[in-house]
Amino acid sequence: MVPARASVCAVLRSLILVAAGNPTVRRLVATVPVNRYLVRRFVAGVSTEQAVAAAAVLVADGLAVTLDHLGEDVAAGADAESAVQAYLELLACLSAAGLTNRAEVSVKLSAVGQRLDEALALRNASRICAAAEQAGTTVTLDAEDHTLTDSTLRVHAELRRSWPRTGAVLQAYLHRTLDDCRALAVEGVRVRLCKGAYAEPPELAFRTSHEVARSFVRCANILLAGGGYPMFATHDSRIIDIVAERARWYGRSPGSFEYQMLYGVRPAEQRRLAAAGDTIRVYLPYGSDWYSYLTRRLAERPGNVTFFLRAVVSGPRVSST
Repeated sequence: MVPARASVCAVLRSLILVAAGNPTVRRLVATVPVNRYLVRRFVAGVSTEQAVAAAAVLVADGLAVTLDHLGEDVAAGADAESAVQAYLELLACLSAAGLTNRAEVSVKLSAVGQRLDEALALRNASRICAAAEQAGTTVTLDAEDHTLTDSTLRVHAELRRSWPRTGAVLQAYLHRTLDDCRALAVEGVRVRLCKGAYAEPPELAFRTSHEVARSFVRCANILLAGGGYPMFATHDSRIIDIVAERARWYGRSPGSFEYQMLYGVRPAEQRRLAAAGDTIRVYLPYGSDWYSYLTRRLAERPGNVTFFLRAVVSGPRVSST
């Protein structure tokens, strides 16, 4: 990426992430009719039934799935309980549909009470893990902003005492992540490595896409060399090629690690990699609380920004299709 383009993308990313936390912008964007079309590209509906139906299509195409009920930073215990109930319903429906051999769930601890009380989040996440075990699948704890990283890793460690397949997510743009990878690259631990999608202070996170990519590759080497099960969440073709080469160097078979991609992003590439024998898991979000998720997806990929701007300009025409 040339410096001028990189600078423009960095500015766009910063503006979008600021917008993500602005309640006025949130209300405005949520009322634009075009967003029905935009959301459908990246979000698998608002109901459990729509999410399970979308998962079934992906599984039929040879892909694995991780489903995320959208929502985070709940401010009341009742909202945390609602999130738990949504996951319990989801897991029951996945089991009834016979999908749990290829579908797991992703949970943001802040959606189940983490900012209220870490112990509450642990209890609620335990209920979800127990239901996942009964359904025949597992849970991965999503990463959030850096203020929750230590808490999330503590909860992850506690959950693994009873549910050892519970996964963790590490974000390559944080300076600390290489050390976190070393700590988790052990037998039986499932770790999703992603680039990161939150606005973080410069003293804690790499700033440029080049720095983040280099960190991702360094972390990938640690995970591939370890005894765990790495899950590489990236759409970057260069990184996918590097991971594939390093996996061969470490003697990793295709079933000993996986790639993960977002729903609606590079679907043809997802199917191409799956057809070549790689395990590809699609991150499948659903629910009505789509705004924060969508703005972070736009911030991650400049091409998504272009898509969004085109959609807004042609709003009435696009939303009717």
